[in-house]
Amino acid sequence: MKKLIKITVLGGSGFLGSALSDYLSSTNKFKIIILDLKRKKKLKKNQKFIQGNILNIKKLEHAIRGSEYVFNFAALADLDTSKDKPFETANINIIGTINSLIVSKKFRIKKFIHASSIYANSEQGGFYGASKKAAEDYVERFYKKFGLKYSILRFGSLYGVDAGDNNGINLIIDKFLIKKTLTYNGKRSSARRYIHIDDACEACLKSIKKKYDNKYLVVTGRKKIQIVKVMRYLADIFEYNKKIKYKNLEIEGHYSQEPKPFSPRKGMNLFINKYKDFKSELVKLIKERKLLL
Repeated sequence: MKKLIKITVLGGSGFLGSALSDYLSSTNKFKIIILDLKRKKKLKKNQKFIQGNILNIKKLEHAIRGSEYVFNFAALADLDTSKDKPFETANINIIGTINSLIVSKKFRIKKFIHASSIYANSEQGGFYGASKKAAEDYVERFYKKFGLKYSILRFGSLYGVDAGDNNGINLIIDKFLIKKTLTYNGKRSSARRYIHIDDACEACLKSIKKKYDNKYLVVTGRKKIQIVKVMRYLADIFEYNKKIKYKNLEIEGHYSQEPKPFSPRKGMNLFINKYKDFKSELVKLIKERKLLL
């Protein structure tokens, strides 16, 4: 019998992590170790659950030891939740990622596959986007410094069963089921490249391949779908004949058509009127150092 490849999924009880764990298990090629604070609803064949978080090094070591690949999906992932929680967002999304990288390096993982976001390379996303960008930088630097290979997956708008109450599509559907009105809070002109959770999982599995080593990979739907079309689809499905409402609100941190690309900040020179003479100051410095040695 062929030996199963051992994979650790950090945050494996969340929407994406849980779906990926089950997707990998369905291939009968992998043994999945799941680390999460929240217990996974139902463990599949060849899955093991460890309760803990990525801020606990010992738990990470227990989960990662012996694995060939690590998928890091553990994060404070909701943009609206993180917008008022800068410390919590940084602690989980940045420090937690660094912990995971340190342990992955220690156990010589073949590749660290990190779940990021299209907000990481944009001007939107608030503290969430900023934390994702910082985490990406650490993942890349660990490769340059220690040779820990990676793939960074920048996810777009996911949808599907178990996506949760704050998922964009679910918010629209749930509001209709409760209030019987079709309402979109954002801009009427909005559009998204929606990707179903199953398609996202297939992309995740594909990212293991060597051709994607040390690459930034954008995981979204192939086509951009206008929100007005989404709302019309829902109206047809619900047999809704009333007027669809668009509130056209500017929702903090969110984009309308595409995230505005991140623009590097160029520093402005701040000069003073008179500077110390460099050579003279070096002579003084040498005298001071001699007294200390």
